[in-house]
Amino acid sequence: MYNLENMIQTVELIAKNIRRLRDVKNLSQKEVCADSGVPQGQYSRIENGKVEPSISTLEKLASVFEVSIAEFFKSDDLEEELNLPLMQKIKMIDTLAKDEQQALFKMIDMALSNKRMKDNLQTLIAQ
Repeated sequence: MYNLENMIQTVELIAKNIRRLRDVKNLSQKEVCADSGVPQGQYSRIENGKVEPSISTLEKLASVFEVSIAEFFKSDDLEEELNLPLMQKIKMIDTLAKDEQQALFKMIDMALSNKRMKDNLQTLIAQ
């Protein structure tokens, strides 16, 4: 049965995930409010776990963070990397210094090369 304790835990979980998403997106509260249309006072109370946001508010915030509403209810370890859409990750790579970008591209190329080699070996073994 859903009780007050469960509701408080849910509100706190939503608040933590909203803060995490805002941090990952490197947005200020003011920017989130401007992009979502959620008044700043209301947003602050949501992010601090003081109020339970409505579904329509969660939809607005999900749009700003480019995630599904389900992301707000995830109880995974908050230290794990957020599974952002691929385009968002690409945008973030673009903000890195050139040497950091080159290092990342080398790692991606190496991972892709390893995958191709494994796929080729599996194909040869299967024959």
